[in-house]
Amino acid sequence: MSDKKDKDLPDADELQKMLKDMFGKMGVDASMSFPGFDSLHQGGDAEETMEEPLEINQADAIFDFNYKPRDIKAHLDRFVIRQDEAKKALSIAVCDHYNHAKYMRGLEQEHGKIPEGIEYQKQNVIVVGPTGVGKTYLVKHIAEMIGVPFVKADATKFSETGYVGGDVDDLVRELVQKADGDMDLAEYGIIYIDEVDKLASGGGQSMGRDVSGRGVQTTLLKLMEETEVSARNPNDMKSQMMAMMDFQSGKGAGKDAINTRHILFIVSGAFSGLEKMVKKRLSSGQIGFGADVAEHPIDAELFGQVNTQDFIDFGFEAEFIGRLPVRVVCEKLEAKDFVNIMQNSEGSLLRQYEREFAAYGIQAKFELSAIERIAEKAERENTGARALMTVCESLLRDFKFELPGTAVSELSIDADLIDQHDKVLDKYRELGRRVDVAKAREEADLYCRDFYEKHAIRVKISDDGVSRLGTEAAEGGRSVLQICQQRFKDYQFGLKLIQKNTGQGEFELGDDAVEDADKFLSESVVQSYTDAAATRKGDVEAVEQTKGDGA
Repeated sequence: MSDKKDKDLPDADELQKMLKDMFGKMGVDASMSFPGFDSLHQGGDAEETMEEPLEINQADAIFDFNYKPRDIKAHLDRFVIRQDEAKKALSIAVCDHYNHAKYMRGLEQEHGKIPEGIEYQKQNVIVVGPTGVGKTYLVKHIAEMIGVPFVKADATKFSETGYVGGDVDDLVRELVQKADGDMDLAEYGIIYIDEVDKLASGGGQSMGRDVSGRGVQTTLLKLMEETEVSARNPNDMKSQMMAMMDFQSGKGAGKDAINTRHILFIVSGAFSGLEKMVKKRLSSGQIGFGADVAEHPIDAELFGQVNTQDFIDFGFEAEFIGRLPVRVVCEKLEAKDFVNIMQNSEGSLLRQYEREFAAYGIQAKFELSAIERIAEKAERENTGARALMTVCESLLRDFKFELPGTAVSELSIDADLIDQHDKVLDKYRELGRRVDVAKAREEADLYCRDFYEKHAIRVKISDDGVSRLGTEAAEGGRSVLQICQQRFKDYQFGLKLIQKNTGQGEFELGDDAVEDADKFLSESVVQSYTDAAATRKGDVEAVEQTKGDGA
């Protein structure tokens, strides 16, 4: 431990007094003792009596970094539709950033320190784009792919240190939490700050935001370059209490600051009004009938004309915007993009709704005609992909409320359901009033069809099996479909064995299979081996008999 650190830390007597005073004010017995201080009082060196914990450097794991920009973009294509230029720019910035970090880490491990004279400007990124176009999704999935901790925050919740509001340094401390306390790994994380346009003080924004706007910019620009952030917030009582307890238990001798040199910062915002500044600058000098007075959205073409001065005029400090050399735009989504999202994205909202209806024993299926209608409605909402949830929730709310627990086991979500909502809902209400036996049979047949589609094995549930399933479903408040999915889970493996042994093409699951599915399958598999052996024996005897007759 350095002399400086020794001077900064209170001695044992001061810590004892501080803790007693603190707990006394909280109404706790101030005469209580604090175990662990006796060894410090007795002149023993705490560091000599404690074993050093074995440090496992998890950050080394991420520096088998061999991704190429094309690899990262291909990964992002699975989750975010469109935004190709943003994906390319982010992929290149991320690869350059972590390749440099890998290089610097190798030099540091080889020489014990980072050699002087190696210059590198961090490729921090600013993303411009309306809400709901996938900005957060892009950054989150990049962090997950690489395996680094990721922190997201809205710029509006922070203020300059010393004023009311969040401390910007807490973003770096939160990286440590996301890294499960591994401070070394946290130093290679990604911090994503949304709504950064709200920090602009003047220009396109309202005046009077210097405290929470300009001040936060000043604090952020230091973080984005390189600085040391204390692992404990000096203004947070809980953090200081934990620091005291760590010191008491001997954990205080470890790393106590996070270096932001290799933390990648990505900021984003809608930047409403920036397009007017760009248009004004581009059209300056154009007069009379040749002047372009039309409104321009911030699209890729117009964003290509944005320069640093536009951001400064918008209300950003030149030093702050200079720390964000990579600038990309995410374009507004259209109806065709929403169709693509719902059909092809791995995170499609339709899968969520299908699971939610399945929990009630209802198989929901979205037809293309409905998907196109939903996309058209979502485009009119002007809130990006988030509008898909708004539209679907409004359209399907009554069906979710009315149909669970009824005889309905299938729901076709098509254009008629959207265009004639009340009429279709009445139709399904009538279907739901059918007797439970019919519902049980429908759900059982539905399960059998799905089983065949997934495993190419034909199964049929007998009438007595359906009757037992219906009774069990009514008594347990569950659906027949749910019971079948759970009871006959992994049945395909046993049935394929039977099929291989006997050539059987279809299987009937009766009352005994429903009552004890495992026992039924086990006995059936054993019987199939017995039958197969008997068949082989009969074939051998027939061959021998033929040979005897021939002799």
